[in-house]
Amino acid sequence: MKKNSHLRDFARYASLNVLGMIGVSCYILADTFFVAKGMGADGVTALNIAIPIYSLIHGTGLMIGMGGATKFAIYKSQGRDEAGSRVFTCALLMALVLGAIYFLGGAFFSMPLAKLLGAKGSVVGMTNTYLKVLMMFGPFFVLNDTFNCFIRNDGNPKLSMAAMLTGSFSNIILDYVFIFPLDMGIFGAILATGFSPVISLCILSIYKFRKKNSFHIVRTRHEGRTFGGILSIGVQSLITELSSGIVVLAFNIIILGLAGNTGVAAYAVIANTSIVAVSIFTGIAQGGQPLISAAHGIGNKDRLRAVLRYSVISQLVIALMVYLAIAFFTTPIAAIFNSEHIDSLQRMAEDGMKIYFTGLFFSGFNIIISAFFAASEKIIPAQTITILRGFALIVPMAFIMSKAAGLTGVWLAYPVTEFIVAAISIIFYIRNRHKT
Repeated sequence: MKKNSHLRDFARYASLNVLGMIGVSCYILADTFFVAKGMGADGVTALNIAIPIYSLIHGTGLMIGMGGATKFAIYKSQGRDEAGSRVFTCALLMALVLGAIYFLGGAFFSMPLAKLLGAKGSVVGMTNTYLKVLMMFGPFFVLNDTFNCFIRNDGNPKLSMAAMLTGSFSNIILDYVFIFPLDMGIFGAILATGFSPVISLCILSIYKFRKKNSFHIVRTRHEGRTFGGILSIGVQSLITELSSGIVVLAFNIIILGLAGNTGVAAYAVIANTSIVAVSIFTGIAQGGQPLISAAHGIGNKDRLRAVLRYSVISQLVIALMVYLAIAFFTTPIAAIFNSEHIDSLQRMAEDGMKIYFTGLFFSGFNIIISAFFAASEKIIPAQTITILRGFALIVPMAFIMSKAAGLTGVWLAYPVTEFIVAAISIIFYIRNRHKT
């Protein structure tokens, strides 16, 4: 009966969160598709150059949301409601302050930032427009991630999923309307993306109005320890998202030198396609997090191990399914984003996908095990895994392997890195097994 209960709870949380994350990844793919159709390879290149800033903003929201909601879930399982509300209040304050900083950065520093990220020639103007609007919507992105995490950890994964899906699908619809009938170009693409968290927040507000939440704004004083606790757990999520931006930036620089803007456009196809698979793994990890944190809070080791086991098995099955889909449908997938039918772009994207996606079997495991460590307050293993796979290993690996094997080396850097980190993750788990 206990096993059935563990599996049922895991299936409920993970499936709902995976659906929501798939919706988010689909709107990112839709962005790439519509930009490719409307603005060609230059538009896709501008979009890819701006991705590190999107990763930074989204990572900030997840840092606050995952860090705060994990502490909240632990306190809730222990019956410490007042402590949980203090965590929420501190998280909300952090979200508002950091969101305001992104807004001001977009208003005044988008052009220097576009050039710093490597935008050149005809791509500069589009990158500047994208960054300016993206950052000015920063407060909504950060608040949306924060509320999503808290509501999911408060026992309402259905509303969290509904908000993510509604925001994502509205973005897809607005993408089409703004780029094609209204002919708004890159501004339309990012405006549609900016409206997504606003719509999602409107859905999430239902939770507050119905007064079903067990977290509230309370008076706080001298909460340095609470802020520190949120950051120590949540920084892993920021590192994960920020690292993806750093990797994109590093890969862009390497590929620009090897194959120019066409190569960067090919990498954009690979990177954006991989977002779907990675989002599923992230959905499994985030779906299991409330269960792991609650079990950790009351010392239920059987539940901890069961959720981890179900997560890893789910990840392996999904990785196999995704890789088979990529292997059989490489050509049509690459062609979707190659609206100008550039032969060299098509060839590079196809070759890259077949190599790059072998890393999914290991990356999914690494995402889940690092989230498991973070949710059970084992900060050092969680952060070590995240930093290694995030940038500390993959960036130098990409530079070294590109020197040895050109573009093939760049594509190989991802699976090789994830394999090495997976081995390290297993060692961490074995060493910490007696504690979990």
